[in-house]
Amino acid sequence: MNDGIWLPGVRRLPSPNCDERPPGSTVDLLVIHNISLPPGEFGGPWIEDLFLNRLDPHAHPYFAEIATLRVSAHLLIRRDGSSCQFVPLERRAWQAGVSCFAGRERCNDFSIGIELEGTDELPYTDAQYEQLATLTQQIRTHYPAIVPQRITGHADIAPGRKTDPGPAFDWERYRSLLA
Repeated sequence: MNDGIWLPGVRRLPSPNCDERPPGSTVDLLVIHNISLPPGEFGGPWIEDLFLNRLDPHAHPYFAEIATLRVSAHLLIRRDGSSCQFVPLERRAWQAGVSCFAGRERCNDFSIGIELEGTDELPYTDAQYEQLATLTQQIRTHYPAIVPQRITGHADIAPGRKTDPGPAFDWERYRSLLA
């Protein structure tokens, strides 16, 4: 699983929660998410543990509800801007769930998912925006079909089910860093 597209300067933590994309899939969507474990708390190994199927259900009451989930994202950006990659870009990460973008369902088939350590309501950090812009540019060198109009939030592809990255995410700031 270490073969494939791994971004330079990003810590590798290969997750088993991925598989091959359907034949003929063109990666042309970037989905921005947020996550904090426990909810509203930052730091600690919990996000990584969730994506690596080793979350201790007894470490926090909330973890008992989610410890058996098999989820991942391609990348995670921590509050300090450090990042790790769980899934090679060409593989399908189990990140978006039931989803639809521009009439196409099953967004995992054709998207890259980036998790920001955060919540819908708390501002993201300067370091996160800088790293998100850097990683986005690196991803776009491999997948030029991910144009600005094909960068979206989890809430936009799973409305009513998801809310992230939430109103605290400054889309204008992020897009200006990409320009």
